[in-house]
This record gives sequence, C-alpha cells and structure tokens, in this order.
Amino acid sequence: MPYIQNALSFTIETLLGLYLIIVILRFMFQLFQVDFRNPVSQMVVMLTNFPLKFLRQFIPGLFGIDVASIALALAIGFAKISLLLTLSGIPFNFPGTLVLAVAEILNISVWILIIAILASAVLSWVAPRSHNPATRIVAGISEPALRPFRRMIPAMSGIDLSPLLALLVLNLVQRLIVHPVADFGKGLIIQ
Repeated sequence: MPYIQNALSFTIETLLGLYLIIVILRFMFQLFQVDFRNPVSQMVVMLTNFPLKFLRQFIPGLFGIDVASIALALAIGFAKISLLLTLSGIPFNFPGTLVLAVAEILNISVWILIIAILASAVLSWVAPRSHNPATRIVAGISEPALRPFRRMIPAMSGIDLSPLLALLVLNLVQRLIVHPVADFGKGLIIQ
C-alpha cells in the first residue's frame, strides 16, 4: 500500500506542481510585461486561459495586477498541499494549508527569478545576441528584477555585478520570509 501512496503523492506533486509553475509564470509575464507574441508565452497563455477566463468574471484586476492568476495559484497550491497531507494521513487544517500554499507560491516565484537571473548571466557570456524565444523570456523576467540592483551597482569595467547582489537578496528572501512562512504553516498543521 505505501507504494501506491508514494506513486499518488509523486503524481500529485508533479502534475499540480508543474501547473502551479505555469500559472506563476503567467502572472510574472503580465507583471513584467513579457512579450505575449513569443511562442513560449503563447503556450503558457494557452495552458492557463480557460481557468483564468472563468475567474476573471468574478475577480477583477487591481492596479494592473492580475488578481485572478494569484487566486488560481492559491487554489492549485491549496489543492496540492491538501491532497498530499490527506495521502500522508495528516488531518485537514485550513489555515495551515493556506499558509503552506502561500509559502509554496513564494518559493516557486523566488526560484523562477533565481533561475532567470542565472540563465540571463550565462546567456550574456555564451550567446549575447541570441533571438531564441526562450532567451527573450529569460530576459523579460530577469531584466525588470535586475533593474533596481543595476541602479545601486553600476557596471564596472564592463562587468555587471548586479546579478550577484540580486541572487544574494533572493537567497535572503528565501531564508527570512519563505522558510519562516512555511514553518509557521507546518506549526499550524501540527497543532
């Protein structure tokens, strides 16, 4: 029986986790105004359009922020954690599950930014003028995230050190915000 439980947990973690990443990417694409004519963007839009069209009937945007995407991400994260906790035999706890869903969304968002910044830095050395659709998506996510750090640390001798500072700050965000929120959610569930 634990084999079936492990297989179900793996399937839920993988499928809902991947869809959660896609929904968060959709939110980031809109937040950072990534080109939606890009084939990668179009795939993300196609995969998220149906539930978002439905949610937007009830949840309007707020100050240019797609609140429906955030609500969809919360719903998927909540469903994923609820199912995994149920499979583990842990009793359902609404507040704890909601806090863990928020922590999961924050964690994925930070990791998307970290990966985009690292990929952007590597691509600037390997293929600086590439017109690959994925390269444009990476630049579309990383450039707005790096802009504040570039104002603080200008390029020195042609070397841009802002990605190092951005990665340091994102690592601190994980350690000082994401992990404590996750621990708080786990504490609520254990009680």
